[in-house]
Amino acid sequence: MTTLATIPLFLGNLRGWEWIIILLVVLLLFGGKKIPELMRGLGKGVHSFKQGVEEAKREINKPLENAADDKPATGESGDKKD
Repeated sequence: MTTLATIPLFLGNLRGWEWIIILLVVLLLFGGKKIPELMRGLGKGVHSFKQGVEEAKREINKPLENAADDKPATGESGDKKD
């Protein structure tokens, strides 16, 4: 198993007091003034990621919408016969 695959298993086994210890260690390492700045940066990163995913979805669906617009409706041939 790779290390990345074991991370969710590790996080799922943590109890309440273990989370408290982890939060205290993070507080000691970064200090109270740096944590809001770190969280703000994390929030901006998540927001940017979500915008990128939405933009990719629009780009993927764009050719499908254009193809549907170019197709003539049923019963219309576009040729004029007089």
